[in-house]
Amino acid sequence: MASDPTRPTEGALRLARGVLPILRRIVAENGRDYARHYAVTIVCLVIIGLTTAFVAWITRDVVNEIFVRQRGDLIVGIAGAIVAVFLLRGVAMYVQAVVLARIGNDLVARYQSRVFDKLMRLGVGFFTEARSGHLAARIAENVNGIRDVLSLTLTALGRDLIALVGLVVVMVTMDPLLSLIVLAVAPILIVAVAWVSARIRSVVRDTVELNSRVVGTMQESVQGITVVKAFTMEEQLGARIGTIIERARAKADRLAAIVERVNPAAEIFAGLAVAGVIAYAGLRAVNQGQPPGATFAFITALLLAADPARRLGQLKVNLEKAMVNARMIYEILDMPERQGDRPDATALAVAAGEIVFDGVDFSYADGTQVLAGLTFTAPANRTTAIVGPSGAGKSTVIALIQRFYDPAAGAIRIDGQDIAGVTAASLRGQIAFVSQQPYLFEGTIAENIRFGRPDASDGEIEAAARQANAHDFITAQAAGYDTPLGENGVTLSGGQRQRLSIARAIVRNAPILLLDEATSALDNESEKLVQQALEEVMAGRTTIVIAHRLSTIVSADRIIVMDQGRVVETGTHAELATRHGGLYARLNTLGMSGGGTVRAAPDDDMAATGTMAASGRRRAGGGQA
Repeated sequence: MASDPTRPTEGALRLARGVLPILRRIVAENGRDYARHYAVTIVCLVIIGLTTAFVAWITRDVVNEIFVRQRGDLIVGIAGAIVAVFLLRGVAMYVQAVVLARIGNDLVARYQSRVFDKLMRLGVGFFTEARSGHLAARIAENVNGIRDVLSLTLTALGRDLIALVGLVVVMVTMDPLLSLIVLAVAPILIVAVAWVSARIRSVVRDTVELNSRVVGTMQESVQGITVVKAFTMEEQLGARIGTIIERARAKADRLAAIVERVNPAAEIFAGLAVAGVIAYAGLRAVNQGQPPGATFAFITALLLAADPARRLGQLKVNLEKAMVNARMIYEILDMPERQGDRPDATALAVAAGEIVFDGVDFSYADGTQVLAGLTFTAPANRTTAIVGPSGAGKSTVIALIQRFYDPAAGAIRIDGQDIAGVTAASLRGQIAFVSQQPYLFEGTIAENIRFGRPDASDGEIEAAARQANAHDFITAQAAGYDTPLGENGVTLSGGQRQRLSIARAIVRNAPILLLDEATSALDNESEKLVQQALEEVMAGRTTIVIAHRLSTIVSADRIIVMDQGRVVETGTHAELATRHGGLYARLNTLGMSGGGTVRAAPDDDMAATGTMAASGRRRAGGGQA
């Protein structure tokens, strides 16, 4: 089983350990852009912290001057000061909350864009190993970690730490001895937080992974709902996802139990401190007759200090949770782009469009060899068909021409230019591709066709649709070309989706056309319409066709027969179909169930009467089709 490419290497884990390296990286990447916003936030948080300390400090004067000494002349001044302080505090809380929210939302959007850009630069091999639903769910959960790291750090340092320091100053000012009693109990909380933090990191990562598997499995089940219902898989999938959900719930319960262990320690700390203060202050008031103002101010400061102390105590725990998500995002952002352009890569210039495979070897990640010394030429402005048994490596040829993968040996040249030395964008810009499973994206019909060439006009879109035999069914839709499509065009038939895919290829107007079994999944009527469209788009282009249907290859200028990653025969249909003992002749004779064969007419014209399929047997040493 292939390993999950989104999991970090051992080196990546060593690099990512600890809070400070990740925090420094996040600040380095984003601090300058948000410097003024953070300055405003810090000022507001400082105001909140200082006003919290002020509330405790002024309690002494309220008790001693107003209630004990009964100075009525101070009531208005003290009450007005308290109203002003709380008004200032309220405004500061509002401003810092709004600014932090905007920074956080912008950070999430920024990292979502960065992750998407990174995914678009990764090779196709990454996506063949990673589960799309799992990956999407993990990214959705992880991306908030960047925002949480900065928000937690800022609020902890700007609000909670300043408030706690201010309240401790008030406590020491009011009664140094009582302050020592309180601070003597503080190590209990410190030890508790350190113990929890040491146990939280692995549990958080496991929880994130399991939650992403739950969402990913649900997404895959929804995408394949027709298969689920056709094979009555509801109970099987329900049991499978139920197991994952139960594991995720158990991990979440364990995480909650670990995280919340800080709170009992904090409460014990607060209880011991308050009890000690009340006992000592009470005895002193009874025995020495001291006014209670300072004691009340001290207790107020102590009680107000409980929340910032608790939040600071939980900071490392919460940071660990946020850091796990942040690390997982950086694991994706730091993945090597194994198929990046060479530093000296140039743009591909296509004059004629001749494609040459010269001794190409290729194996997939699991070590299975697919191509072995593959050599052939696809002439410019001609149609070359590639056929062979399943596993011969036909679809791999299409993938290599587009540089979805790089060959292990040999070279692929277009008009004499090694595609390994050209930019991927310029290479793919010269190619139009129609796969056997056309994919349509969210948006309208016109937008899906325009993906072939973003600057195409509405007239060019319609012309391409007409050429692809798609215009009639498009105009029959509720909103014509502006009809929004369901997920992957689920409301359209297979033939209609394929014709939209062909229209997208037509509007690209590229000199090279690649067709990967573009009619294999269609009924006869749809195949006829699609084949007519393909004949239009193939004219005057270098075309490579992979097909099991003979109707798409009998008129090819050249047919290349592959087996076990090598070329075993080359010729036209007339030459190969009559070659005694040849693989092509055998495949043609075998045909498909009920499909029949294609035979030469007396005047050597070819009449397609059926289909040709692979023998269905994977030969020893064969690769992927």
